[in-house]
Amino acid sequence: MRPLSLAVALVIMIGGSIYPFVFATADGQADHGLAMLVFWAMSAGLVNGVGFVPRWPLWRWLFSGWACLAALTLAAWLRLG
Repeated sequence: MRPLSLAVALVIMIGGSIYPFVFATADGQADHGLAMLVFWAMSAGLVNGVGFVPRWPLWRWLFSGWACLAALTLAAWLRLG
């Protein structure tokens, strides 16, 4: 188990459930690019957090802790930029 990755994924999951407007633009439209990056980070955090390691190298990277961090960084850049 990797508690930090799992905690990040759970915070994203619970935060998005409580306040889904965080995935919207200022005018209330869905921001699909932001949502895709945040959901990728959540998925990578859950897969990595429970300790599952895929065999195929591309899946292993896409669902790693580093991918979770990269997706969150890109999402923050997209949201704040």
